[in-house]
Amino acid sequence: MNSTPAPPGRLTSQDLIRLKKYLADNLMRALEQEGISAEQRTAFVKQNISHVYAQTQLNLPDDLRRQIFDQILNDLLGFGPIQSLLDDEDVSEIMVNGPRKIFVEKKGQLTKTNITFDDEDHVLRIIDRIILPLGRHVDADTPTVDARLPDGSRVNAVVRPVAIDGPSITIRKFKKDKLKVEDLVNFGSLTRQMADFLHACVKARFNIIISGGTGSGKTTLLNVMSGFIPENERIITIEDAAELQLQQDHVMRMETKVANAEGLHAVTIRELVKNSLRMRPDRIVVGEVRGGEALDMLQAMNTGHDGSLTTVHANTPRDAISRIETLVLMAGMDLPLKVVRQQVSSAVDLIVQQTRLKDGKRKVTAVTEVAGMEGDVIVLTDVFKFNQTGVSADGTVLGETSATGIRPNFTPRLEAAGFKLGAEIFAPRASANQGTRR
Repeated sequence: MNSTPAPPGRLTSQDLIRLKKYLADNLMRALEQEGISAEQRTAFVKQNISHVYAQTQLNLPDDLRRQIFDQILNDLLGFGPIQSLLDDEDVSEIMVNGPRKIFVEKKGQLTKTNITFDDEDHVLRIIDRIILPLGRHVDADTPTVDARLPDGSRVNAVVRPVAIDGPSITIRKFKKDKLKVEDLVNFGSLTRQMADFLHACVKARFNIIISGGTGSGKTTLLNVMSGFIPENERIITIEDAAELQLQQDHVMRMETKVANAEGLHAVTIRELVKNSLRMRPDRIVVGEVRGGEALDMLQAMNTGHDGSLTTVHANTPRDAISRIETLVLMAGMDLPLKVVRQQVSSAVDLIVQQTRLKDGKRKVTAVTEVAGMEGDVIVLTDVFKFNQTGVSADGTVLGETSATGIRPNFTPRLEAAGFKLGAEIFAPRASANQGTRR
């Protein structure tokens, strides 16, 4: 250590930061010099931290010493101050806005924690711990990076100069237990009738787009719906950062690759979609379309690759159609808008709208058939719809999800695939508003 900290009674926060850095640096050097394997790191650090601490000739109170040791262990073996949040199963998202402001989403609600980092360098060390094993880097020239933790949780990090208030980390946690459709029904995210209908549509190889805003639960729903795909089909998944947890045996997972330091050798979702067509897929599942790959996806859907699933950022089914149109135009093919709409209407069968309500609950708020075209307009028909009726005193969103009473035009296709859905699935509840064709 550069200087001996003050006696325990007068230790300042900066003294403690210097002490932790001294302990961590010495242990890290020892790990490197001894060539300790990843499997042995935990035992080595726990065995040697007391020895390194003794060299400081400090005699801290036991509770403070244990606290510092725990923080060092988290820094060297985990992800620093946020490790406890990663271990908390109730936390679904972690947001680090600089070293002093850490927020979490817990059971749908955002709250600020009392956890802090020592300083900006501390945040940067944790970012490096996350991304360096993946061959990624972040600095002033490349100030943003996407990565994932060993458990699959999705990580985004942003540093100065674009992160004005200091380095930022956003972690969308990966659930260890894969949710099933029964879980979503029990949570009230969708009704049993909707679940049966979506099960039939996936089995019947309909092309389905899950639409929703950021954090609305699109990937979770995509995971659940992909579970309806039969075991005997070859599934190719394409994602920016692998999150999908398909349980089938015959799954080929592909993930994009960022450019190297020279800006070369990136592999985009569009390239992977094109490549997947040469891999004899029965199903193509794209985590999210956000660029010109939308055109390749539509062409795949229109040329015999039925049963494809993907997600898109949009707040309503109509917005989802507009968003896909915009993404197709980004492919640079200079197609007339009417041609694009014809491609969309002939390729997409169903839009499932996923929404995060104001009370934090996630719900399927519409299941909408793409019913063809009338003139230059794509016709959408709600099959199921959530109608909000108000908000309770405690902030809970009130409302009811019901069938609209309209049978989709593709009902004969469902029946040809062996799914003769009873009238009760499409019967509206008496109190629910009728859906419309629009």
